[in-house]
Amino acid sequence: MPGALQRPAVVSRMSDLIGCTPLLELATTGTGSRLLLKLEMFNPTGTAKIRMARQMVTDAEARGELRPGGRIVESTSGNTGLGLAVIAAERGYTFTAVVDHHACTDKLRAMKALGTELVHVVDDGTGELATAAREELAEDLARGRDNTVFTEQHNNPSNGIGYFPVAHELAEALDGRLDVLIGAVGTGGALCGTTRELRALIPPFTAIGVEPKGSIAFGGPAHDYYQSGTGTPEGAPVGALVDFDLIDEGVKVGDIEAFATCRAVARTGLLIGGSAGGVVHEALTRLSFLPPGTTMVALVNDGGEKYLDTVFNDDWMRARSLLDPAAEREIEELLTKLRRSR
Repeated sequence: MPGALQRPAVVSRMSDLIGCTPLLELATTGTGSRLLLKLEMFNPTGTAKIRMARQMVTDAEARGELRPGGRIVESTSGNTGLGLAVIAAERGYTFTAVVDHHACTDKLRAMKALGTELVHVVDDGTGELATAAREELAEDLARGRDNTVFTEQHNNPSNGIGYFPVAHELAEALDGRLDVLIGAVGTGGALCGTTRELRALIPPFTAIGVEPKGSIAFGGPAHDYYQSGTGTPEGAPVGALVDFDLIDEGVKVGDIEAFATCRAVARTGLLIGGSAGGVVHEALTRLSFLPPGTTMVALVNDGGEKYLDTVFNDDWMRARSLLDPAAEREIEELLTKLRRSR
């Protein structure tokens, strides 16, 4: 696809800016292994999920399910909602986002600013994610209504297809040389969609999925967690897009380790989101043990600006027993060592 991945100099819609996100070399080893971050926060809305939001709407239009003046309904913790809000605004649709108290305030405000109708599920007082309740309510809101589509991101094949361009971007940028791809597993769209397409483009590589401790996609035990927009909480089915045949290894990273990594990486000048912290933590701890000359790419699905009131807020972290200066120092020291090797 020579030249196909270059973004035009002038565009007419925000969605035309999707894709062509950069790779940042975060760390290298003395043996020539390197960790590259695919910085998806350079998409509009600062997240990868606008890729699949556009694909879900485009495919619904192609099937005739969504017509001018229609309504889109989705259950979201924030990032998918932001993507759908942009696409709906561009194409003249009404967008209804079903959310719970785990969504970051800034994401909710941004969706509302883009014209989104926010519908909150009832807080049951447990403090746990309400993914299953959100899905049920979103389905109810769309059921039987003409020209209304519940995009159902967890089970919509268009979700995975929306990430096929990521595979082409990686194959072109790396000249087909990739040894390890690591990413968060929530709906499964980003990692599995990218992996599926990438396997057809380049030689074999290892795909590693990361979920929070407490999530159930890779087994139990189940418990509450604070990494938003990722994982499968107890009571929610594992999404149809989580293809275990494509994931060579599934691992879990706790909130403390994930958020400590976010905070340590911030001191290098880069803000990454909470679930991305889990991915980068796992990648950093593995890097020195990989064969010489290994190229590992971590999918960083959103930036940290949306988490200034949570992950980067000492009071919020302390109130939830997540603040761990020792863990942050450990990651900082590892980063310092690996960055010195460059």
